[in-house]
Amino acid sequence: MSTDSNAQPAKGKARINHMALSVTDLKVSAPFYDDIIGLDTIPEPFHDGLHTWFSIGDKAHLHLIQGRKPNDPVPNKNTHLCFSSGDLDALIATLKKHNISFEDWAGTKGKVNIRVDGIRQIWFQDPDGYWIEANDDF
Repeated sequence: MSTDSNAQPAKGKARINHMALSVTDLKVSAPFYDDIIGLDTIPEPFHDGLHTWFSIGDKAHLHLIQGRKPNDPVPNKNTHLCFSSGDLDALIATLKKHNISFEDWAGTKGKVNIRVDGIRQIWFQDPDGYWIEANDDF
């Protein structure tokens, strides 16, 4: 098996195409992923105001789809999206500027976690409560 992360998958091998999150209010969630996380929007084919698509890597997308009910359960922290940042401190400053709390894995508010491999990480939630890990493994 190749360890080159830029290698194309062998014919017949699976690779990620997209992840989809059902959101309560696309007008709140889309700016969060654009302005706070810093993802780039990409064209989506529906043009119905219920979908926003973002690029999350080489040939991988995040699809936000309006339709989540406010009382739908949210997965716990073990089910999360993770983004690596070239400047975790700048992301933390953005979170603070927008009054978005973050925590370490154990749940200590405002604390940065240091993994055993030395990578710094934080955890926070999007407007629908989905967990997001951000780290500096860039």
